[in-house]
Amino acid sequence: MSDKGDPVLVALVSCGSEYAGVQSELEKAASMLNAKLVYPEMDVATLDTIGMEFGLEVASPDLRLMMARAKAVVEGVSKVDGVFVTSCFRCAEAAIVRNELRRYIFEESGLPVISYSFTERTTAATLLTRLEALTTIARRKHLLARTKQNGITAGIDSGSTTTKAVVMKDNEIVGEGWVPTIKVLESAETALQQALDQSGLKKEDIQAIGTTGYGRFLVGEHFKADLVQEEITMNSKGAVYLADKQKGPATVIDIGGMDNKAISVQDGIPGMFTMGGICAGASGRFLEMTAKRLGVEITELGDLAIKGMGENVEMNSYCIVFGIQSLVNSLAKGSSPEDVAAAACHSVVEQIFEQQLQEVEVKEPLILVGGSSLIAGVPKALGDLLKIDVIVPPHSQLIGAVGAALLASGYVSE
Repeated sequence: MSDKGDPVLVALVSCGSEYAGVQSELEKAASMLNAKLVYPEMDVATLDTIGMEFGLEVASPDLRLMMARAKAVVEGVSKVDGVFVTSCFRCAEAAIVRNELRRYIFEESGLPVISYSFTERTTAATLLTRLEALTTIARRKHLLARTKQNGITAGIDSGSTTTKAVVMKDNEIVGEGWVPTIKVLESAETALQQALDQSGLKKEDIQAIGTTGYGRFLVGEHFKADLVQEEITMNSKGAVYLADKQKGPATVIDIGGMDNKAISVQDGIPGMFTMGGICAGASGRFLEMTAKRLGVEITELGDLAIKGMGENVEMNSYCIVFGIQSLVNSLAKGSSPEDVAAAACHSVVEQIFEQQLQEVEVKEPLILVGGSSLIAGVPKALGDLLKIDVIVPPHSQLIGAVGAALLASGYVSE
């Protein structure tokens, strides 16, 4: 799982990770990736005045230490390749500090930054993808800068709910497959075969394979993949490629079946990013449950939402359980299916705004991807909320597989 060579140095700018028992999990995840956590050195005397420098007067000495370490990173006291800014999700004051520091570090240093709020149950497995993205950006910038696919390559995205595959040839998608993720390897085999059948090619024609998603390691080993890489860099690369926005800034929002990603991208390479919320109510799973309750296919939910008015439905909670309960209560009071569908889409988008989009810099163009982007009510709700145009590129549900096929072509001899 780890790359050979010198370890990637990741500055840990944190508050409460020791008390919550997360510190050992952070260390474990870093060791799995041949990364080393660095605790930036700073002048203890600055702790009394550091809050004034940031305009954030806080009582907690740990938060002041967090600010001092952020300043040390920017001043280059500790040489690092990326920064992990994290605090406990229970502390509102820490959330304000964390948000300010990730912006300050990125703008002043240009280092890739991930912001994350942990719980007492956060494990190394949960942290792995986030840390892996930082190490990928540090190790593979030359690969991430790739803008065109060459040769014949395949990409497989083994996701939490669906498995996607594409076959690309000379910078064009010539085949695609999309199946539910049931048995990981069987689903990957089926999706790839669908893509091959559509392309008219055979497996032996493939010159390189890339894998991503939750099952990337298992699938990568099975197919002897040339590139196995986390979904933050793969998905953002696929998104800007499909949207034809590989130069300049962009913001990618990926609403997945189990979690979400918000990624600030510059020239196709992630700079700031965050992944997942505390609650699944902001994921595609909530929309699936809404569609089931309304007695429609998930593909029909978007058309219903376009016709509805979400403000007519009272949503008392973002929780996936209580959120559905709110929708059921609204139906019992006479709300129309259209209004309920619209409310569900708005609920997902509002939670993404309040959680993920507070952790990154939102710059246009805004690219919405993932399976939920195909539900018409979701991009409409997002555009209405942010008052900007939302781009849903072609093949938006296949961004991980496309990113994998595109980057895997870096292993094809030209």
